[in-house]
Amino acid sequence: MSNPVFKEEAFNQASQDFRATQPGWAAPTAGSHVQTQPVTDGPVSGWQKAMTINGTISASLVLLVLLLVSGAFGWSAASGPTLDNGVETYSFPPMAFLGIVIGFVAVIVANMKPNLAKILGPVYALAYGFAVGAISKGYETFYNGIVVQAVLATASVFMVMLVLYRTRIIKVTDKFRRVVIFATIGVMVLYLTSFVISLFGTTLPFLNGDNMALSIAFSVFVCGLAAMNLALDFDFIERATQSGMPKAYEWVAALGLVVTLVWLYLELLRLLSYLRN
Repeated sequence: MSNPVFKEEAFNQASQDFRATQPGWAAPTAGSHVQTQPVTDGPVSGWQKAMTINGTISASLVLLVLLLVSGAFGWSAASGPTLDNGVETYSFPPMAFLGIVIGFVAVIVANMKPNLAKILGPVYALAYGFAVGAISKGYETFYNGIVVQAVLATASVFMVMLVLYRTRIIKVTDKFRRVVIFATIGVMVLYLTSFVISLFGTTLPFLNGDNMALSIAFSVFVCGLAAMNLALDFDFIERATQSGMPKAYEWVAALGLVVTLVWLYLELLRLLSYLRN
């Protein structure tokens, strides 16, 4: 799941680090002597290579390709459908659980250490992509054609949100950002709570389809929230580029965007499965 809080913290920290390295940003210490230097034609600035939108797009495409390749292996590793007493069953590969853990840790560390995002981004794509492929195989086992529908729906939502953001129909204000962030954190806490109580044999009815109407309503809400996170991703990329953030943040932004797309895809899979029922 995407966490916009990490992106905001990364942006704020990067802004502080970037400004601190630029000449003339801070006033000299009181009493210190400032010595003038002769003017030369050579470079006198310590400017770093800045983040660009094209660079972010390229990084995003690399992560998506790695995700798809790893997903193909995850799909192949999952066994199913098989017949058990006349009922189709599906087996989730144990390595996919490891991929989920590795992918989650990679995202956390990448947002804490942006300079490592170029390495941890591909790690996430390969590890989590394997799990996504296995999950997709499970849904396809019971709902023929649902994966193609989810992929097309994800691409459609992405394009719609991009158009709405570029035309400023959706404006990412501070209030909008706070609402989406807190709502996303709330959903994350809810999912974590559901996981914990499931260890004791209890489930939340609107997360497993026991109450179909409520499950569909909640899934629609989460899909909408994931779409709003795309707007935060676009805003982060635009603000970071305009602020001249270091080039390493192309991978931070790309990773955040891919994480959101994966979350949206998985939620659409869940929603479509409810609608099939």
